[in-house]
Amino acid sequence: DALNHIFRGQGQFPIVQNMTVTEGGIANLTCRVEHNDNTSLQWSNPAQQTLFFGDKKALRDNRIELVRATSQELTINISEVTLADEGMYTCSLFTMPVKTAKAFLTVLGMPKKPEINGLTKPVLEGDQITLTCVTSGSKPAADVRWFKNEKEIKGAKEVNTSGKTFTVKSSLQLLVNRHDDGVAYTCRVDHVALIATHEETTQVLEVHYAPYVEIKHSIPAPLEGQYLKLECVPHGNPSPDPVLWTKDGGELPDLDRVIVEGRELTFMSLNKTDNGTYRCEATNHLGTSHAEYKLVVKDAPTTSSPSTTSPAPTLPDTTGPLDSKHLNSAVTGNRDPNALPGPPDHALIGGIVAVVVFATLCLIIVLGRYLARHKGTYLTNEAKGADDAPDADTAIINADGNHAHAEEKKEYFI
Repeated sequence: DALNHIFRGQGQFPIVQNMTVTEGGIANLTCRVEHNDNTSLQWSNPAQQTLFFGDKKALRDNRIELVRATSQELTINISEVTLADEGMYTCSLFTMPVKTAKAFLTVLGMPKKPEINGLTKPVLEGDQITLTCVTSGSKPAADVRWFKNEKEIKGAKEVNTSGKTFTVKSSLQLLVNRHDDGVAYTCRVDHVALIATHEETTQVLEVHYAPYVEIKHSIPAPLEGQYLKLECVPHGNPSPDPVLWTKDGGELPDLDRVIVEGRELTFMSLNKTDNGTYRCEATNHLGTSHAEYKLVVKDAPTTSSPSTTSPAPTLPDTTGPLDSKHLNSAVTGNRDPNALPGPPDHALIGGIVAVVVFATLCLIIVLGRYLARHKGTYLTNEAKGADDAPDADTAIINADGNHAHAEEKKEYFI
């Protein structure tokens, strides 16, 4: 039996596991053996101080408690763990010889909530500022990130050691303008001890800047008798309020018809006396700005009677030749027979007169040539036969005979 006890004792080894716990948490240390003949188990701390020997507490520390003590297991808890508790813990099995197993307890340093420094409120447009985010107490070193309205931006990171923990700092340099007004800058800390969460701090910039002004109008092209509203829209921080309206460098006319209400200038019924340059001016403690609107009131459109003239005829859209029906329709243009005649076409009248004058000249020329030729023929025929006649009676007879033959030689002019 003694030999069997020694053999079994030599085959027994305690079994332990490394542990990781967050600072302030609870560390559970368990030591087990498969076979044990009532041999005692013992837990010792990194300083080799005995914590528990079997079920007997050896170190006076209220944070250390016994969970289970049997011949095959010794489990203890260390609550409110600090960074000083980190180290190598030993489980011993008092056989011959003594068997030991070592478990390393890792304590994570929880990073503190980050702080953003370097921001004063308000900031003036054009100022250059440096925002610094600092978190301390992390182990291992935490990761620090910057976000501008939830969009990540890069900062300059710096890590310093303080004992067993780390202090991490990240900086942003900003040249502030009016577009930074209301922008949220967030410093976020990520760490292995922050399971499924993170620590963060947010600062919202308040930027003061001089005003700038714009004028909005209710209608694009004002006409006489219309309603018009001009709205002065100042942008600035602090908000420039109230605003000042002027016309052509002086006061507004006829305040019964032109109404000023807050930032709005209203014309109930426009007329041409309203023409001019209207100016809106806004001021805050950083400066003054203005905008101008030039009002030009145009005549209201007059109501005209329907036109009595017919539209120009349009040829039908056809790819084939025009027949008489299409041609007549195109020329008449479906003219209303009861419509009054339109104004005379002077070009058409001039063309007709020119044609008549030309035809008259041609007719005169043709008649002149015709008369001249017939006159020559008469004198010539009358003289024929008279030259050889012995007396006057014979000459007349001969001339008559020639006339008879001349009838057959008449020329006709068409």
